Amino acid sequence: MGIGRLIASLIAAIAAATPALAEAPCTGTAVKPGTVAAVQDGRTFTLTDGREVRLAGIESASDGTALRDRVAGQHLRLEGTGEDRYGRLVAYVYRGAEAEPVQLALLAAGEARVSARIGGKTCAEALLSAENAARTARRGLWADPNSAPLSSENLTMISASQGHFALIEGRVLSVRESGATIYVNFGRRWTRDFSVIIPKRARGNFAAAGIDIKALERRRIRVRGVIERRSGPIVQAIAPEQIELID
Repeated sequence: MGIGRLIASLIAAIAAATPALAEAPCTGTAVKPGTVAAVQDGRTFTLTDGREVRLAGIESASDGTALRDRVAGQHLRLEGTGEDRYGRLVAYVYRGAEAEPVQLALLAAGEARVSARIGGKTCAEALLSAENAARTARRGLWADPNSAPLSSENLTMISASQGHFALIEGRVLSVRESGATIYVNFGRRWTRDFSVIIPKRARGNFAAAGIDIKALERRRIRVRGVIERRSGPIVQAIAPEQIELID
């Protein structure tokens, strides 16, 4: 065997014996990696080079213990999705060669909820699946009945959560359009009952994700987002991952 063929054979053998890094479900733009110096809360930490990082794709009200257990002192790969208004890097973070982001581990343990804006469909499906599994098993925060999604009929609890991120479940009564807005109504009294409002310009994004907004009538859905008040309590849905079909 010639030297060239021998080298080629060795390279092929090494490649075959080396496990390939699995494709990551959540990606952004690769940025300079870093080592965690301190954890501020359930989704924020500081690197040794001074950069502050906020975990993309999740919401967490915890004191940071679960995140600290996973990343304290760890050297992380960072897939950035931009910066928030405070100048923090928003990113999906990975330990070493792991293919699953830290966010997925937190969701699976019931230590976080999927946020309203995620991005890619593959990432959204992975994160929502982990959250749903934890909720079904009542792990972490889901062990507390007060953490369960709010009923669309419980207007007292919905109003009390105004200005906060929440999950709300209920059966859609009607879908109406007015001007540049689509109204997904859960009750007959639009001045009081809960509604989801969707800008018409976002209709194509929902259709591409397999959600026919008009067909939501009579369907039971789960919506996530910040509760606001217009005439009545509302959640504005811009991203398809904010709405899940329950039945």
